[in-house]
Amino acid sequence: MRIVVIGGNGTIGKIVVSHFKRTCEVFTAGRNSGNFRVDIADSTSIEKMFKEAGKLDALICIAGEAKWAPFEELSETDYYIGLKSKLMGQVNLVRIGQKYLNPGGSITLTTGILADDPVVKTSSAALVNGALHSFVKAVALEIKGGIRVNAVSSGVVADAYEKYRSFFPGHNPVPMEKVVNAYVRSVRGKNSGEIIRVYEK
Repeated sequence: MRIVVIGGNGTIGKIVVSHFKRTCEVFTAGRNSGNFRVDIADSTSIEKMFKEAGKLDALICIAGEAKWAPFEELSETDYYIGLKSKLMGQVNLVRIGQKYLNPGGSITLTTGILADDPVVKTSSAALVNGALHSFVKAVALEIKGGIRVNAVSSGVVADAYEKYRSFFPGHNPVPMEKVVNAYVRSVRGKNSGEIIRVYEK
């Protein structure tokens, strides 16, 4: 199985890559590092990455930006950061990537708990995550070639909990093993249009 992981050098990405490398041919992609360079906010860059990577069995995206700030401070331009990067970036990965996936391949996007349980300063990020959940459910009804599209939506992960705990008061960190298993479920399972939630209540 040939897999590209966008954001494969991040906190979650490194663990996901390490797991799949045991049994698969795994490539990483990112703006500044990886086997391929890609800026998901630029559809031309996405197309170039897929052409360089060749035919794939799975694509995993664990990347995308969104502005975190108090609602009264967010400008229209601030919202466009998340809309162009995390939202349209991942939409375009599906739109363009379907041409480069083998029949029966899978695309896994990444959202987050803010779609269901937002905290302060996340109006933009929650908007993007929620929109992606709706997109995944809808696109799975139409995408052809047996390609499956799912999203992994995690709470704050254990390996990043100390950094982000002040933003998530009372939230329990999600063990990294559970997060990895969510990506495994998306890639190796048969479901499509699923939001795979990994929250610790």
